[in-house]
Amino acid sequence: MARHLITSALPYINGIKHLGNMVGSMLPADVYSRYLRQRGHDVLYICATDEHGTPAELAAKERGLPVDEFCAQAHDAQKAVYDGFALAFDYFGRSSSAENRDITQHFARKLNENGFIEERAIRQVYSPADGRFLPDRYVEGTCPHCGYDKARGDQCENCTRVLDPTDLIEPRSAISGSTDLEVRETKHLFLLQSKLQHEVEEWVARHEQDWPQLASSIARKWLTEGLHDRAITRDLDWGVPVPADTWPELAAEGKVFYVWFDAPIEYIGATKEWADQDPENRDWKSWWYDADDTVRYTQFMAKDNVPFHTVMFPATELGVREPWKKVDYVKAFNWLTYYGGKFSTSQKRGVFTDQALDILPADYWRYFLIANAPESDDSSFTWEHFTATVNKDLADTLGNFVNRVLSFSRKRFGDEVPAGGEPGEAETRLGEEIAGLLAEYENQMEALQFRKAAAALRALWSAGNSYLEEKAPWLEIKTDKDAAALTLRTAMNLIHLYAVVSEPFIPASAAAMRAAFSLPDDTATWITQEEARTLTTLQPGIPFTVPPVLFAKLTDEDLETYKERFGGTEG
Repeated sequence: MARHLITSALPYINGIKHLGNMVGSMLPADVYSRYLRQRGHDVLYICATDEHGTPAELAAKERGLPVDEFCAQAHDAQKAVYDGFALAFDYFGRSSSAENRDITQHFARKLNENGFIEERAIRQVYSPADGRFLPDRYVEGTCPHCGYDKARGDQCENCTRVLDPTDLIEPRSAISGSTDLEVRETKHLFLLQSKLQHEVEEWVARHEQDWPQLASSIARKWLTEGLHDRAITRDLDWGVPVPADTWPELAAEGKVFYVWFDAPIEYIGATKEWADQDPENRDWKSWWYDADDTVRYTQFMAKDNVPFHTVMFPATELGVREPWKKVDYVKAFNWLTYYGGKFSTSQKRGVFTDQALDILPADYWRYFLIANAPESDDSSFTWEHFTATVNKDLADTLGNFVNRVLSFSRKRFGDEVPAGGEPGEAETRLGEEIAGLLAEYENQMEALQFRKAAAALRALWSAGNSYLEEKAPWLEIKTDKDAAALTLRTAMNLIHLYAVVSEPFIPASAAAMRAAFSLPDDTATWITQEEARTLTTLQPGIPFTVPPVLFAKLTDEDLETYKERFGGTEG
């Protein structure tokens, strides 16, 4: 089986993330990782908190904490939420780790040796009121492209255009709010991306035909506009320090690397963090160094992160002139909106992941978000849509099927899988239908088409309900007890199948369904299409229990409560 390296865009350290962030990177990466593991592949899913740069310093200042203490607390808080969502990272690291520091400095030295880093004097915004140079994110103002009045000096959150602080209209300090800003000369390191333009173009051309159109079009747009040399250092107190053995003057001035230089390198750093926990059994370099023929690397991210992962980080990897693994497939997502407006961490608009878990268990959110993932276009979260999806797909189609089958069978046949007669024409048709739907589900998961995979999974659940309605065991039992027993035994096998194949989407509910059956040596990681055709995994006599209700239906009162708490109007 193949070795799969999977990463999702690193969540910023400053605050708990919203549902849009979850569905745009970490959750689909988890669903895909779980699926691949079930199919027998060797999978390494790596993520980490992105802890350097201005957001960390500003958030720590707001909390009145030293930045390192703030980051440690925030990392633990985010990890607790991701555990609550059942994200099965192999390792969830920190970009402030010693491993990331060492590898980032190694990359910088190699880029410098190869002529791709240059020290330049630049003119940078200085705030007399704050007594310091202001890094990009410490400068706020109006975007010259779209007019958004809260644009940052590195990127406009509204239109996603990359900016320089001097591009902003009516700039102000994000620390003090002072508009008394000056431009003074200082020195920084620049990555000479312009010298790598053709190499990046050739690399993208070899891969873009396999990527989703969203990812390839963004990469191509950046390359068409031309790669510019960009400063990769900042005047901050928190970050990977510029190594003194290579740039002693800048190191003495306290320069650190720009967060978007070291953050993608943390994918490698976090893998080394993972390996350092068990160095005798884990080889981090086998995943990253000279691994093109042995590892398939898939990245997950929202569209605002695409330029950094398809152009800037590959340029860095190409420039070091070492065989570091580059991404094979970029799964990019559009925005999940909240009633047509953006989810926004900075503006606290929309449902945040910790709030979501306070309301309902993770499986409700996991299923809804993946079934409505913003793949081809932006998609909108509304409480009306969420409630309807939960009630129709989870409570009625899946949960009600499980409860009806097990409760009725226990009432009429006891606490063991009933025997019944031999499968007939209806069971043969069902087996063929289930095998076909399972193949469709597998194909869509392999293609990373999550909405289509969710539709195939939903169709699998619906097939069980259709079979149950056709056979009507509550009527069969009045005239043919064996026929009713066969129907229920077949339906129980469907429940076991659902438990196995639904695990990537709804792991807790899948575990509850699977635990309902005292099946000896139940080590199945997947159901083959042949097993789906016969539906005979559960033999007569196997004990079972009726699990608690898998999914509670949401009421009109619930809907109104959610809308009142979070808002439910067009944005």
